[in-house]
Amino acid sequence: MTKDFVLDRLQQYWLLARFDKPIGILILLWPALWALWLASDGNPDGLVLTVICAGVVVMRAAGCVINDYADRDFDPHVERTQLRPIAAGKVSPKEALIVFSVLALIAFGLVLLLNGLTIMLSFVGAFLAASYPFMKRYTHLPQAYLGLAFGWAVPMSFAAQINSLPLVAWLLYAAVALWSLIYDTMYAMVDKEDDVKIGVKSTAILFGEYDRHIIALLQIVMLGLLFWIGHLKQLTWPYDLGLVIAASLSIYQQKLIFHRDKSLCFKAFLNSNWFGIAIFVGLALSYWLQ
Repeated sequence: MTKDFVLDRLQQYWLLARFDKPIGILILLWPALWALWLASDGNPDGLVLTVICAGVVVMRAAGCVINDYADRDFDPHVERTQLRPIAAGKVSPKEALIVFSVLALIAFGLVLLLNGLTIMLSFVGAFLAASYPFMKRYTHLPQAYLGLAFGWAVPMSFAAQINSLPLVAWLLYAAVALWSLIYDTMYAMVDKEDDVKIGVKSTAILFGEYDRHIIALLQIVMLGLLFWIGHLKQLTWPYDLGLVIAASLSIYQQKLIFHRDKSLCFKAFLNSNWFGIAIFVGLALSYWLQ
């Protein structure tokens, strides 16, 4: 086993886990940070913050690996995914399962540093993450299922910080699940033509010509939930300003997807990172000023 071989394997595993594309980490990380700041009233425990952030990075990587394993027969036929390591034949399915197992074990090792409630919730999170990639075979709502999986960082963050799951935790979970459904539908709009050809299901296909309208409705409901959370937690004007900025970004995303141009739909998906930043900065400043 030569040095060049080892380096090539590590590079392919890095690409397989999508570490070269941090947008996925960021849009997973923001809701976890929202939850930690809300649960701790702006002063999260250092160990909890470190473990949750590291867990998000590792579980996102594990999710990407198992997703590519599940889609290994579909990805070669989709323009956007045909160069992924498994689809391109650079990583074998067996290797992918080994990489996934290692990442899952690392994530479980991290969660063992936290309390019992968080450990119990981690099993639900692991199931949601591992089963999501197979949903597109059976339902037109895989993006909704992804929302349940991505949003699970919220109850885990509350459990880790305060060892309980108050109403605010579940309201935020609902908001984050809707947010994931919104941006992943925009993402699915990029692959809609290829998905129809190969028989993969998605909300972009299900919503059809009403995709923009349904996304807009979901955005309104999500922002309403976030406003309700701010009212319950008595957050001050920076949070409200953050919501206004987030609402403006939602309108901008609607403009981007208006003609369903693939590149602009993908740009709308990427813009979700700024939505996450706006909410977090508003939260952090509101607690800091208090």
